[in-house]
Amino acid sequence: MARKRRAPRAARAERNLTGVENCQRAIRLDLSSLGRFLCRVNREVGLSGESVFVRFVTDREMARLNRKFRKKAKTTDVLSFPSAERSRPVGFHARARSLRGEFLGDIAIAPTVARRNAKSFDRSLSKEICILMLHGVLHLLGYDHESDRGEMEREEARLRRRLGLNP
Repeated sequence: MARKRRAPRAARAERNLTGVENCQRAIRLDLSSLGRFLCRVNREVGLSGESVFVRFVTDREMARLNRKFRKKAKTTDVLSFPSAERSRPVGFHARARSLRGEFLGDIAIAPTVARRNAKSFDRSLSKEICILMLHGVLHLLGYDHESDRGEMEREEARLRRRLGLNP
């Protein structure tokens, strides 16, 4: 999962006022409940309600984004597109407070990849998508699990417990 520039918004998408947009038709999504979960994440992290925008995209679109922004020729489950470059967070709560009120960026999620992941992890699709949303928000806050020696993983595990996402 990499953090890159913002992706363009898709045309003619199913949209919700809570910061989520459905640009795929393969999997039916409950945008209202996903929007409510995104609001819970924002509250738990200490961000304002409109800090993050989540877009659900097709596998094909996710593969295109992954190829364009990460130079990887395959699809993935989630990508984050921060609105600005952010340094590694010094402290979780200090970082969230300093960014409160700012738009952090966009998150793209491929529900068909999420469904495959959910089956392999033996959890519901809904829970898997919520986990991916949380993961994307942490990337937008400046965390990077590829280089932070487990810091993002520990913070994500703590937030999963608080949000009821553990098995």
